[in-house]
Amino acid sequence: MSRVGKKPITVPAGVTVSVSAANEITVKGPKGELKEALDRDIKVEVNGNEINISRPTDQIRHRALHGLYRALVANMVTGVTNGFKKELELVGVGYRAAVTGQQIDMALGFSHNIIFELPKEIKASATMEKGQAPKIMLESIDKQLLGQVAAKIRSLRKPEPYKGKGVRYANEVVRRKAGKAAGK
Repeated sequence: MSRVGKKPITVPAGVTVSVSAANEITVKGPKGELKEALDRDIKVEVNGNEINISRPTDQIRHRALHGLYRALVANMVTGVTNGFKKELELVGVGYRAAVTGQQIDMALGFSHNIIFELPKEIKASATMEKGQAPKIMLESIDKQLLGQVAAKIRSLRKPEPYKGKGVRYANEVVRRKAGKAAGK
């Protein structure tokens, strides 16, 4: 029994939700518009300022999709009202980041700078304060896309366990390993 799927989604003022005949949900709000194609078995009902999602049977597939689509629609509603943010830190000597338009230029200890092209739905800013690691702030209304782009940037230089150098999320804890024991 899905507890996540049964919970209704409240729609704040200023947000409009519409479901097409092809089972595609569109959420419009002050920050933008998001669309998602839903599975044909999952039913979405919009009642005033509430969205209810239901499934036809208790099959494993339907139970899984029930909670999934409820979470996706809830993230869409949150995205068009408040938006989402992810912050990345570049930990390492000489690591830098600069944002120009939809490109992030990063120096991550390689022989060349890495230029990362951002999708048009994501806004980025970079801050470099003295005594702190450079930070990249990513903002978007689409939670899935934001997480995917942040993970891709992190994968360019993952934090290593010995010195902790690399690209990490703002509150990520890197488990450190002891180095090689000193010789005799």
